[in-house]
Amino acid sequence: MTMPLDQYPALRKHYELLRRWNPRLNLVSRRSLADAEARHYGESLLLASKLPAGSLRVVDVGSGAGFPGFVVAAARPDCLVTLVESDQRKCTFLREVSRGMPNVRILPVRAETVQEQFDWLTMRAVKWNSALANLASAYALLLGEEDAEELSSAISWDLIERLPGTGARVLCIGHNVPRETI
Repeated sequence: MTMPLDQYPALRKHYELLRRWNPRLNLVSRRSLADAEARHYGESLLLASKLPAGSLRVVDVGSGAGFPGFVVAAARPDCLVTLVESDQRKCTFLREVSRGMPNVRILPVRAETVQEQFDWLTMRAVKWNSALANLASAYALLLGEEDAEELSSAISWDLIERLPGTGARVLCIGHNVPRETI
């Protein structure tokens, strides 16, 4: 499956820079770069399409090469997307690729130190920890099925959709499980 990257000029630029920078920074594996359009961009565009309409403040934790956060920003210019990445070299890549995109902000810190509140939290290939729950009350996560099951005590899933061609990977949309009051 080929994604229409030419439909999104920012994604075409991202892909070209990813191909150039990847040998030095190891942003994605060589194997996954070969099927980046279907896997990385496709999954991220699917996630972007599942977010509600309207202007949203989105935080992407562990942005790495920009999946899914950068892709969300490119596909949804109505959203303000904050990319949180603690690796300084990856932040340099994210700054370069997002130059000229007014709806992207990069925070070169660990997510646990962020003190802001967002409408949505996105992440891919990052281990969940309870500190992340403070960043937003709604989540769009690209996970393995086992990880989604483990999180079901903390997150109430509204949607779990198997990602095509990935085996046991899923897109999960959910929100905080309300704490019981005494």
